[in-house]
Amino acid sequence: MTIWADGDALPANARDLLFRAAQRLGVTLVLVANKTLRVPDSPFLSTVLVEAGADVADHWIVERVSPGDLVVTADIPLASRVVSKGAEALDPRGSLYTGQNVGERLALRDLMADLRGADLLSGGGPPPYTKKDAQRFANALNAFLHRPRS
Repeated sequence: MTIWADGDALPANARDLLFRAAQRLGVTLVLVANKTLRVPDSPFLSTVLVEAGADVADHWIVERVSPGDLVVTADIPLASRVVSKGAEALDPRGSLYTGQNVGERLALRDLMADLRGADLLSGGGPPPYTKKDAQRFANALNAFLHRPRS
C-alpha cells in the first residue's frame, strides 16, 4: 500500500500527521505537488514535483494509484477518479471517500459550483482548518491504516 497526498493544498497539520503515521508503520508516503515541499529524512517519505498547471498533480497520481492505496485530497473529482481505480481517498478533514459515497459528493460539489456560477450562492472555499479537523483526520487515517487487509 502507498499513501499518495495531493500536496499543493494539504494543511500542515495533516501533512505532519501523515509523516508520523508513515514512519511509525513503515508505509510509503508520496507527496505530489507543483511546488517544492520539504519532508523529513526517511526511507518512507518522498515528494514528486510536477509541472504547474490545472490538475497536473491529479493526473500524475491517478496514473500511478493502485487498488488498496490511499489518496489524501480535498479534491472531490480526484477522489472520484482514484475510487474508480479501486483505491480510497481521505479528505484532510477526515471524510473517507468510497465507491458508496463519492458519486453523491461529486454531484453536490458540482451543484454548489453551478449555484455559485449563477450568482445564486455567495462565498466559496473551505472554512479554516481547525484542531477538530486534524483530530478527525488522525482518527480516520488511523482507522484506515489499521483496518484488516485481504
